[in-house]
Amino acid sequence: YRNLPDSYQDIVEVGMGGMAIQRLLDEINLDDLIKTLSEEVEGTKGQRKKKLMKRLKMLESMNSAGIDPGSMCVSILPVIPPDLRPMVQLTGGRFATSDMNDLYRRVINRNNRLKKLVDLNAPEVIRRNEQRMLQEAVDALIDNSAARSGRAVSATGGRRRLKSLSDMLKG
Repeated sequence: YRNLPDSYQDIVEVGMGGMAIQRLLDEINLDDLIKTLSEEVEGTKGQRKKKLMKRLKMLESMNSAGIDPGSMCVSILPVIPPDLRPMVQLTGGRFATSDMNDLYRRVINRNNRLKKLVDLNAPEVIRRNEQRMLQEAVDALIDNSAARSGRAVSATGGRRRLKSLSDMLKG
């Protein structure tokens, strides 16, 4: 996209990452999409029809519940109460902490680092790398399962996988 001539800048809009996805989701008109899919379902058979019906059902549910597709992107990260991620003081003044605290700390540190890079007007490549690392930290906080590659592990030197929000909900 960097090699596009300036004459195409009015025609082509380029975006990357979560902000581009957010923008695309904001542009979706559920009523129009439901109408288009309903028409497409009528002329379709077999597996494709089944897939379209599933998609149509989801879109109709979102529409009836008043859910805007753009709201499906997380822009504000919820923080669970301290009682659910306790810190316990051990003998000798050391602390044992919940894995959630470590995962939240990583998100906070990377977010603060990204803010500093933006304030310093750092090169775009450095800011994008920090955005990617922040996204990975948020992903690990939400779901740090073994199925995901690049999972967050304990900082105490062990290779133990940290328990995420989804792990807490599973029990």
